[in-house]
Amino acid sequence: HVQLVESGGGSVQPGDSLRLSCEASGYTRASGVMGWFRQAPGKEREGVAAIGNDGATVYLNSVKGRFTISKDNAKNTLYLQMDTLKPEDSGTYYCTASFWSGCSLVAGYHKYWGQGTQVTVS
Repeated sequence: HVQLVESGGGSVQPGDSLRLSCEASGYTRASGVMGWFRQAPGKEREGVAAIGNDGATVYLNSVKGRFTISKDNAKNTLYLQMDTLKPEDSGTYYCTASFWSGCSLVAGYHKYWGQGTQVTVS
C-alpha cells in the first residue's frame, strides 16, 4: 500500500522560499516517476514538477528557474524547493508517485497521490 505524506507548506510573503517534502512508504523511489501538482481554489489542477527514475526533470513553465524538484532515495523522500514565490503559486500542493518509468506532468501517469499541503503567498 503506497502512502505519500506531504509537509512544509505554510503562509509566506512574495519573494520568500519554502521547501516541501513528501515521505513515501510502501514505494521505493526507484520505482517510477514522482511529482508535484497543485490546485488553487476555482482553478484546474496543474502539474508543477516531475522527476523520473533516471533523474530527468520537467517543470511547469511558470516555475522554471524558481522551483527545484529533487529526491533522497535513502530517505524515500521527494522535495520541492520553491524560491521567489509569487501569489499565483498559492494552492494545495500534492505529491504523486507512479510505477511508470517516464517523466511527465500529465496527471494520468501519476497513480498515487498524497493528501496535500497548503501554500499561501500573500
